[in-house]
Amino acid sequence: MSQETSAVARPTEAEEAASERRFESRPSEGDVPTSLVPEQSWHFLHLFYKIDRAALRELDPEEKRRGREEFVKILGDQPQGVEQSQACAVVGHKADFGVVLAGPDLKAVHGVQTALAASPLGPALRLCYSYYSLTEVLAYLPTVDEFAAILRDREKLDPESSTYKEKVAGYAERLGPLIKRRLNPDFPDWPCLCFYPMSKMRDGDQNWYMLPFDKRSELMGRHGKLGRTYAGKVEQLVTGSTGLDDWEWGVTLWARNPVFLKDIVHSMRFDEASAKYGLFGDFYFGYILPPAELADTLRI
Repeated sequence: MSQETSAVARPTEAEEAASERRFESRPSEGDVPTSLVPEQSWHFLHLFYKIDRAALRELDPEEKRRGREEFVKILGDQPQGVEQSQACAVVGHKADFGVVLAGPDLKAVHGVQTALAASPLGPALRLCYSYYSLTEVLAYLPTVDEFAAILRDREKLDPESSTYKEKVAGYAERLGPLIKRRLNPDFPDWPCLCFYPMSKMRDGDQNWYMLPFDKRSELMGRHGKLGRTYAGKVEQLVTGSTGLDDWEWGVTLWARNPVFLKDIVHSMRFDEASAKYGLFGDFYFGYILPPAELADTLRI
């Protein structure tokens, strides 16, 4: 038996409480609906395509014209059940373009993929990478009371001080909208997009899941604090994929400029939560374009 299966850490009371908070509005056991629609989350699908130029050349002019029209329509018309979508030209050899989709209706989200495959351009569109996940609120996001305890215990703030009271009040005001943004995000209208999958290390003394919850929470708190120094430059969304795809999370970053993506990822590499416990897949970088301009850029 492997170490992963023979030494499994039971969830702590804090983790169980966090799980309950995440799903506090779920129905009772006897009323659980059978549905592809999550109770709170959205489906999240990343699609990356290469264009088969030989197959594209085999299309007659009318097929290519209709194919381009459908390509622009599919990517431009957001079907019911797809709340957010973007397309980008991908730089380098990994892909030619990417599509990011989010919404409560899995069939509608998946339908964009199947519509592209069934379009006249379908034979020339090769899906070279995809990633499926769900939006989520991480267990390490503290409640207001937990945030107050962090200020007292870690930052040693006096509970009677004005600084302490202002920080608690400010966090209480931000928490609801923050949860909403993580579960039902709006894609920022910024030019740069980066995606990569990641997991936490589970190897010997670098087993993230064998650390006490308080230690993991502290590490993620520092990690998040570093990320917030890029507010206004980079926006991050972490979506959960444990049991759904090959990695544990998908990370989508939007930025006002490519250099901000390079800077934030470089900075995060020195943070202990990433440096010691982070595992990362391939990075995909692109610049966001309207569908018609993307078709021009791809020369289709």
